[in-house]
Amino acid sequence: MDKPIDKAVADLGRDIGEYIRQQRNTAKISLRQLAKLAGVSNPYLSQIERGLRKPSAEILQQIAKGLRISAEALYVEAGILEQREGGALADAIVTAPELTERQKQVLLDVYESFRRENAAADHRAPAAPNQPAATNQSEE
Repeated sequence: MDKPIDKAVADLGRDIGEYIRQQRNTAKISLRQLAKLAGVSNPYLSQIERGLRKPSAEILQQIAKGLRISAEALYVEAGILEQREGGALADAIVTAPELTERQKQVLLDVYESFRRENAAADHRAPAAPNQPAATNQSEE
């Protein structure tokens, strides 16, 4: 019975590692650079990215700082926190220290109104074909 739990923990480690690698590649930061920015060893970060180690919340916070993303985003990916309705943008608004509570609420209200508007528009729009018809096919 421990096998499924062990596999789930291993999958979480692999998922967070893949997410960190994607974020690092998107930011065009080398493994060595991120390790230095996060204050962790190069081999340890490599093990995290390969899913061999599951980082603590503190290490995730350091990695997030190095990647210049919210720690909450990493916590959600690692399964430490549940994602709020509204996703990463709502999380960023809620955790922004430079905003007052009133400003946060106004931004969340505006964001939610845009989401509702877009969802309603999606329901009204006719379904688009998955692939456009090919007009220039090579001859074989």
